[in-house]
Amino acid sequence: MTLKEQVDLDNLPRHIAVIMDGNGRWAKQRGGLRIFGHQSAITAVKETVEGAAELGVDYLTLYAFSTENWSRPAVEVSALMQLLVSTIRKETATLNKNNIRLQTIGNTASLPKSCQRELLEAMDLTKSNTRMTLVLALSYSGRWDIKQAVRRVAEDVARGSLAANDVEEASIEKYLSTAGMPEPELMIRTSGEMRISNFLLWQLAYTELYITELLWPDFRKEHLYEAILSYQRRERRFGKTSEQLTKQ
Repeated sequence: MTLKEQVDLDNLPRHIAVIMDGNGRWAKQRGGLRIFGHQSAITAVKETVEGAAELGVDYLTLYAFSTENWSRPAVEVSALMQLLVSTIRKETATLNKNNIRLQTIGNTASLPKSCQRELLEAMDLTKSNTRMTLVLALSYSGRWDIKQAVRRVAEDVARGSLAANDVEEASIEKYLSTAGMPEPELMIRTSGEMRISNFLLWQLAYTELYITELLWPDFRKEHLYEAILSYQRRERRFGKTSEQLTKQ
């Protein structure tokens, strides 16, 4: 039985988030520049998107560029932005063919105008697709997301459209960039780093974490299946005991 056949389709995570880490190290191991690693990672992205869609995952969020990544060398940032534009342009037709909708989260207004144009066009062209939603986290960080949500809550309280006593977890979630999306049930991180790197800080409160030593450019569908199988072997208690879950 293949790994894909072992996956219980009745127990899929509705939303999978991925920290795609290790491109630079992958390139260095091969004597190449960091951008070579980013270019080589496109296959991993394609395989992961296809694999998730084939299984029936509803949302797949990829941490593509963090707010902290702006501090990287200007040459690398520029090359990344060019790669982003060219990849979106090339893959929009494939997204439509596979009935996949594209969305973004993050401070996308800080991206170069060319990136913003390509993103807006791709999102418009795929907005009616229903099979799966692919979310690119661009110029994103969890702290930025919470900060902008708190700021908007404060503005609504000040103008009287929201009472301070009515601010609850559910109301805060409506102001986050992920409003309307289910929280990730599974978060995958490649490269073996044991941290979440300012990614979806609010949303990952009860997410199952899967860390693999594999560097992102080597990630394939089989590795996605392994992560999902690991998720399906776990007991998700949300603060309760096993006995309480059994009684339910």
